[in-house]
Amino acid sequence: MRNSSSKIPISSLLVLLALLTITEGISLRGLGMELRCRCIQKERRLIRHYIEKVEIIPANSHCEKSEIIATLKKTGQEVCLDNEAPWVKKVIKRMMS
Repeated sequence: MRNSSSKIPISSLLVLLALLTITEGISLRGLGMELRCRCIQKERRLIRHYIEKVEIIPANSHCEKSEIIATLKKTGQEVCLDNEAPWVKKVIKRMMS
């Protein structure tokens, strides 16, 4: 009987820890902090005529490479651009000057 009574507090503690972990992840994300890289796939094709806005996210502790995210004019969709594509390098160079 002693074993079954000790399992209840342990399982309750595990559930509580899981909830705290989930809540912490949500609250950090709500503060605008990303906990991983945003770009999984990157676009290499020339799409500069369809781009409304470009955002450069520098490398940080959660993502070792800088990320370039373009917002498309018509749809507002965000597309990750390949940092190594020659046309993307030109766009970045123009933005920096």
